[in-house]
Amino acid sequence: MSSTGDDAAVGGLCAVHVPRTARTVTDLPRVGRFPAVQPGQPAIERLAPTSELIGFRGPTACAAAGITYRQLDYWARTGLLEPSVRTAYPATSQRLYSFRDVLLLKIVKRLLDAGVSLQNIRVAVAHLQAAEQADLAGMTLMCDGATVYECTTPQQVVDLLKGGQGVFGIAVGAVWRELELTLGRMHAERTDTGETLVAQDPADELAQRRNRAV
Repeated sequence: MSSTGDDAAVGGLCAVHVPRTARTVTDLPRVGRFPAVQPGQPAIERLAPTSELIGFRGPTACAAAGITYRQLDYWARTGLLEPSVRTAYPATSQRLYSFRDVLLLKIVKRLLDAGVSLQNIRVAVAHLQAAEQADLAGMTLMCDGATVYECTTPQQVVDLLKGGQGVFGIAVGAVWRELELTLGRMHAERTDTGETLVAQDPADELAQRRNRAV
C-alpha cells in the first residue's frame, strides 16, 4: 500500500530559507503544445503546458508527479496541496491542477521519499506557492532529512555542504523542464472553456511530416 505521507515523523517547527539574492532566470524550453482552438479553425495557437489557460485533471497529475491517486486525494483533503484551478467541490466537479500545482506534487513526493516530515513539507510548499513562478526555475532546495533550505546561488549550496551534514538537493528548474516534457504529451483542459485538449507530441508531428514527404 502506498504511503500518503501521514505516517511521517514530525520534525522541527519550520523550514529555514536562505535569503534570496538576485538571480537570472533562463528561458525554459517549450516542448509540447496544446491547440487553443478546435482543429480546422483558422490560426491555431499553441499553448505551452505552463500556460494559465491549461489545467490537468487528477489522473494526469498523478501520472506526471509519480504519485498514486490515494496520495493526491489525501493531500488535497488535508490541505497539504489543493488544486489551484478547481477543487472537487461540488462533488460533481473534477479537480483541476495547474502546472505549478503538479510541479509541487512532484517535489512533495521527492521530499517524502527523503524522509522529510509533513510539518516541514507544509512550510516548504507554502513558501513555493508564495514565490513568483519565474523564480522557481532558479531555486535549489536542499534538505538534511529534517529541514528544507532554499538556495538561489551556487555559493549558498557550497556553504550548506560545508556544515558536514548529509544533504540532498532538488534543482527545481530541472524538475520543471522534466515535467514540461511529460505534461506536453498528456491531455489537458482549457481553464476558461472546459475544452479537452489533446497534446501535440513533437515526435508525432515530425513523423507526420516525414510521412507526407514520402
